[in-house]
Amino acid sequence: MARYMFDTNMCIYLMKNQPPQVAERFAQCFEGDVVLSAISLAELEYGVTTSCDPQGARRALQALIGRVPVLPVNAAAARAYGPVRAATRERKADALDKLIAAHAIAEDLTMVTRNVGDFGAYPGLRVEDWTAPRQGTVPGR
Repeated sequence: MARYMFDTNMCIYLMKNQPPQVAERFAQCFEGDVVLSAISLAELEYGVTTSCDPQGARRALQALIGRVPVLPVNAAAARAYGPVRAATRERKADALDKLIAAHAIAEDLTMVTRNVGDFGAYPGLRVEDWTAPRQGTVPGR
């Protein structure tokens, strides 16, 4: 069974929109098969702090991390970061995405993101977009 890591953008999308297609995919996973990097949690905490509705944002974040375990960053993730950053060194703006990607690579997880184009550039990273229609399905059925 595949295991997955939500990127920060997917978490924000889930907290704001609760899309049924993502809920359906999530329901097919066993508890603990979908995780969150501590780096994404840091980004989400910043979002809560700067939100125009910090109490609502805090509730949404607590609900999310109540269902999706947070993985601490470890030495394996730090080692995986070198090749990821080297392969995309011309892209300066996405330093935290590179760390999140390295964390997923180190843990042998598939990144679940709405930013497939960005994350697809990182060598060794498997990427899926759970908001996109599944192949072999007909929208609306």
